[in-house]
Amino acid sequence: MMAGNGMPTLGRVKVCDLVPSEGLPSDSYKLAVTTLSQSLAQYSAAIIQFPASDGALLRSGLDSARLYFHQRDSYPATNNMIHTNDSQEWCKTSGYYADPQSWQESYEYRPGLTPTEPSNSMEFPPAGLPDIFALLGKAARVVLDAIGFYLNLRSCPFTEILDNVPLRNCEVSSSVLSVCCYARPSFHGAQHHSLTEDEQLILYSDHDHQLDKSLISFVKSDKAGLHIRDMHGQWILVDVDLGPQEAVVYPGLALYQATAGYVSPAVHRTDLNSLQGSIEGRFSLAFKLMPKSMTNLSCSEMRAAGHGVEAQFQLPVSVDDFMQRSHSNDELFNRQTLQSFIVPQSQDGIQVYFYQS
Repeated sequence: MMAGNGMPTLGRVKVCDLVPSEGLPSDSYKLAVTTLSQSLAQYSAAIIQFPASDGALLRSGLDSARLYFHQRDSYPATNNMIHTNDSQEWCKTSGYYADPQSWQESYEYRPGLTPTEPSNSMEFPPAGLPDIFALLGKAARVVLDAIGFYLNLRSCPFTEILDNVPLRNCEVSSSVLSVCCYARPSFHGAQHHSLTEDEQLILYSDHDHQLDKSLISFVKSDKAGLHIRDMHGQWILVDVDLGPQEAVVYPGLALYQATAGYVSPAVHRTDLNSLQGSIEGRFSLAFKLMPKSMTNLSCSEMRAAGHGVEAQFQLPVSVDDFMQRSHSNDELFNRQTLQSFIVPQSQDGIQVYFYQS
């Protein structure tokens, strides 16, 4: 089946079906990989289904997030940090941050940097972060390897640019888990933005669009609001019907670079209109699988698999330079003229199609 034929909704895939095993790929694995990849090609997102026990962990994480932000002082407070979006600090963020422009607060958990014990006995961080980080980190790697299988890359093709599992002594994780809260009523200015029926102002967390610089991102929210642009440039509400054991997954700019543009990054934004008058805001867990800082993004695996690599992807790029530089988004946002191309080989009878902006 070709992605261009159109999937009616985002693909839903069980994470257990994406776990590879020795020997020939099973039919369930090939079907799961194809469903995932076609959903990413058409919607730049897919829905991953976790086992019941893992779903319970994610739900408890959202409950803990709600309690954490409820216990915090009203913003602004003297001990609150303003998130400056300093690209040089991309792999060093940890703890509480606030972004008044997007009405967003977050607590960022980064193994090797975030203390496991609260420094202030009066304030406890969200609970269960190490377990949630491990769960989503493992799932992100499984998704990444499934994309590699779909593109006919060798097994675990991105291992060289990922953190060690587990981390070695004194290592700091490049990947990060963010516990987020949007539009908390006590957040500075949020209570002043009540819209009348005559006003047509559409409020989004970033006022336009965002791209993660991750390889793979996971988002689990308690309220719908995450919009992602599909292959036709239309905004799709991707978390409107998430089940209790489901989370949204989407690719980022680092994967776009590492696959020579064969996997387009998700352009996303968070709708705040539905939170007008909300008594508590919107809570989410967001995990970003990041490349480690002391390495390069190259397309050597793509070349080895026989894929054509355009000039802009020919030279390896330092991860630190990639994270700190601004990116031209014109070719990513203008998706009116799409070209499809066929991966040179087939996957055990499955003809592979992908799309590039």
